[in-house]
Amino acid sequence: MAEGGGVGKQEVEAPPPGTGSIVWREDAGRFETPDGEAFLEYRLHSPAVMDMVHTYVPRSKRGQGLAARLCDAAFAHARGRGMRVVPTCSYISDTYLPRNPALEELVYKDQDPHPKPSSM
Repeated sequence: MAEGGGVGKQEVEAPPPGTGSIVWREDAGRFETPDGEAFLEYRLHSPAVMDMVHTYVPRSKRGQGLAARLCDAAFAHARGRGMRVVPTCSYISDTYLPRNPALEELVYKDQDPHPKPSSM
């Protein structure tokens, strides 16, 4: 779904609880808040592997759970498309994943066979 007619901006499909206002900006390789101030940046290594490289929340918005909501949306996106995740961002690898161990199944391991993405 396009949001506000903006090209390349899409509301995250079927967002998990608490991620309703996270926007997927495919053109920018980001999930972000509607104002664009807090974001999770990613790179695609292939259509089936998403490298989550950086999560940023400005100081004025910290303590509201925005980083976790951004991660929730990005992981839901990856799961929905049959993708594996490379957690390059230290927040994701050191904080988010330990708090959400069920998501470890999405983490790309070197020994994984090349995953096949679902149709996008």
